[in-house]
Amino acid sequence: MKRFFEPGHTDAGFKARHMMVTWVHGHFKDVHGSLDFDSQDPTKLSVEVEIDAANVWTGQPQRDAHLRSADFLDVEHHPKITFVSNRVELFGEGDYRVYGDLTIRGTTKEVCLDVRYLGTWDTPWWEDGVDKGPKKRAGFSGQTMINRYDFGVNWNDKVAKGGIVVSKEIFITVEAEAVLESEPAMAAR
Repeated sequence: MKRFFEPGHTDAGFKARHMMVTWVHGHFKDVHGSLDFDSQDPTKLSVEVEIDAANVWTGQPQRDAHLRSADFLDVEHHPKITFVSNRVELFGEGDYRVYGDLTIRGTTKEVCLDVRYLGTWDTPWWEDGVDKGPKKRAGFSGQTMINRYDFGVNWNDKVAKGGIVVSKEIFITVEAEAVLESEPAMAAR
């Protein structure tokens, strides 16, 4: 059953070590995409995700500008981050490994997301103060770790004792709410 991500309730987050001592967290809101999902046969899950790379947010404008620059995401030349699944493995009830192609800065690599299915519910759907529901929503939570150097995100600097400014390992989380809908325009609200 085709579902579209509700951008207001779907996001991708990341964290990287900074100066060897702490974590810096960032987010992408306004995540768009769709998934085909049948809880009776989750191995047929397929997902397509598109993120506007310019919408990176860490809460610090100067850092966000640096992340948008050619040193990191190079959004001028690579405005989108995408993920397209290609297979799913079950490893528990409601737990899946979703493999797919992640594209950052024009470089595509296969990654594996550990995904937990959070359930499906019939919920209200408010438009102009009127409940036009119920709408069937499904929730998913996923995580993975990538090496940013694999995607050409290579900027770094050194600190004392052989340290670096930004870790090569980036931990990614995804929280997705998908709405069963025949037209994607409804899910774009």
